[in-house]
Amino acid sequence: MISSESIVKYERDGVVVLRDVLSPQVISELSDALEQNMRSPGPWANEYAANSQQGRFFDDYVNWSRFDAYKTHALSGALPETALALMQKTSGRFFHEHVLVKEAGNNQVTPWHNDEPYYGVDSQNNVSLWAPLDPIPEKIALRVILGSHRWGKKFIPRKFADQSPYVASASEYEPLPDSQQLDDAKNIECFEAMPGDIVAFHFRTLHSAPSTFNYPDRRRVVSFRYVDSDAVWSTRPWKTSPPLEPRSLKPGDFLNDGRFPLIKTL
Repeated sequence: MISSESIVKYERDGVVVLRDVLSPQVISELSDALEQNMRSPGPWANEYAANSQQGRFFDDYVNWSRFDAYKTHALSGALPETALALMQKTSGRFFHEHVLVKEAGNNQVTPWHNDEPYYGVDSQNNVSLWAPLDPIPEKIALRVILGSHRWGKKFIPRKFADQSPYVASASEYEPLPDSQQLDDAKNIECFEAMPGDIVAFHFRTLHSAPSTFNYPDRRRVVSFRYVDSDAVWSTRPWKTSPPLEPRSLKPGDFLNDGRFPLIKTL
């Protein structure tokens, strides 16, 4: 059950932390799937610290059809129920999963960004469920600028590899504010979390994460992304991430496609 207070906070701030949502069994199954995923990356996997002396920074996405635990928990149980509750809908669609692993000693900061400009969908009502598989102390925790999903601005996304913008300029989009300016924002909330907790945030919410350079353990996270039934296929002035092909979908079409499974309340 998601409290009304949590729903109000999500609407107001664009983020809320929910405690003890996922059982130890779910965490174990997701951890096993992630280990398999790292041994057998998908076609869109990235190694952001490749060929360096620092700790590994691995990410991959859209592998739910290859690993049963991703698929099972994305489409049934606590995750879709939580997504629908926060979106206040009885149905929606699973967009994709995204795994992020920073090993101890990685010196790369995840830059300030919001997720919407990376994606090839337009959705007013959506949620990312950021599920840690390891304890996340404040030192390496996700940071969020509260209320940034309501700014009404479209930002040019940044590359994770070198933090450079995807393009210099684009119609209707503006550069992200300077990183130091965002670091100094007064309305930042930091989310310590434990396995079983979920940090839920809107696709437009600005967020970042520190490095693990002076941290002795790894930070493994699986994010599950959901949209409501009004979400539509879209294009961007750059290659989207994930780089899904349109197939039969045209801009403005509802996501009536097997790649975006339907979720419903029971």
